[in-house]
Amino acid sequence: MTVQNNKHLEQLVTAVNYEEVAQKFRPVFQKIAEGALDREKNRSLPFEAIQWLKQAGLGAVRVPVQYGGAGLSQQQLFQLLIELATADSNVVQALRGHFAFVEDRLNAHRDQSQEQWFKRFVKGDLVGNAWTETGKIEIGQVGTRITQNTRGELVVNGEKFYSTGTIFADWVDLFVLDETTGEHAIAAISTEHKGVNVADDWDGFGQKTTGSGTLKIDNVSISRDHILPFDQRFRYQTAFYQEVHLVTLAGIAQAAVETFSEEVRQRTRIFSHGNAELVRNDPQILQVIGKASAQAYAAKSVALNVAETLDEAFLSHFQNDESVELKANDQAELESSQGQVVLVELVQTLTTELFNALSASASTTAKQLDRFWRNARVVSSHNPVIYKQKVIGDFVVNGHALPYVWQIGNSPSVKEKEKAA
Repeated sequence: MTVQNNKHLEQLVTAVNYEEVAQKFRPVFQKIAEGALDREKNRSLPFEAIQWLKQAGLGAVRVPVQYGGAGLSQQQLFQLLIELATADSNVVQALRGHFAFVEDRLNAHRDQSQEQWFKRFVKGDLVGNAWTETGKIEIGQVGTRITQNTRGELVVNGEKFYSTGTIFADWVDLFVLDETTGEHAIAAISTEHKGVNVADDWDGFGQKTTGSGTLKIDNVSISRDHILPFDQRFRYQTAFYQEVHLVTLAGIAQAAVETFSEEVRQRTRIFSHGNAELVRNDPQILQVIGKASAQAYAAKSVALNVAETLDEAFLSHFQNDESVELKANDQAELESSQGQVVLVELVQTLTTELFNALSASASTTAKQLDRFWRNARVVSSHNPVIYKQKVIGDFVVNGHALPYVWQIGNSPSVKEKEKAA
């Protein structure tokens, strides 16, 4: 897509050599990989790992070069995140909200300078995510609110769960209802405020160290310029969030193949009815590894193809043509949904069948080889794949638009039953 005569886009898009940028981060990724198994075994949050990434400037890789960032495209960003997810998939998910907020600010730069935010990202500031309400909030309702106190100050109060990455972050991308305007909004609040409290109470069986626990907001003051109308949020956000899951799955697949291949390479015990004197030379075992390697290749390819459509959606935002932008966003949403349906099954199958290359000793908790399946299963559970299959089918057969935004909450019928009781 060609976009001409747009000074804002010229500030955002440059030709960047991926290998030059990636080489800067690979030593950090290697250090992160070396500690991943211990963090998994001990459920130790990756504070140190994320600090290394902050210092290296990972949070600013999408920031334009002229503002001090690396200027990567989305496809390059997600290629880099596959490398990081191969080292530790938890770390990528912990940064999911940050990169989405950066993307939103890049889109907002079309209409108003976002230099202040770009400077924060380059300085190393990270943004956590907090959108999901806790408790028995009815679907469609938002309990986290911006109100005006008796002194005329704007304050935020509420509680969220799945506040992924916030425990590591400097800011929170907080979904709220602004009672002063009656509109949904994003409140960008500093985690340094004494009224911001994050609990490490996420207890999932996979992706254990993403910092996805409860966030409580108690009378946190906020200025009007840190309240961002939700209806101005970047359109392809749902596809973007899903793409982070896709590259996380691709990284898990790559890491699983590498780890199981090394286990096969080092294994000396064999079965009497096997096919070779060493497991590494057994054709049936090699078949298992070969199939998994091909599946991991496919997972990466699908994820990077989806990223191309996100770049197209980004460029379309600067066309000032509603029909062009809508078409590009529909395509991004469709392909990210199709990618989800394929990769969810592919990576879970891969991480299960790799155990056929080993034997019962592979189940030892010391090795945590089940972490690849557990992490893939939990990543795959965030956006129900059965509903994605349904909406894709409805789009293909009936031409009905895929939903860009959805919500989760208590069913109204539960409330009606409680009243009747």
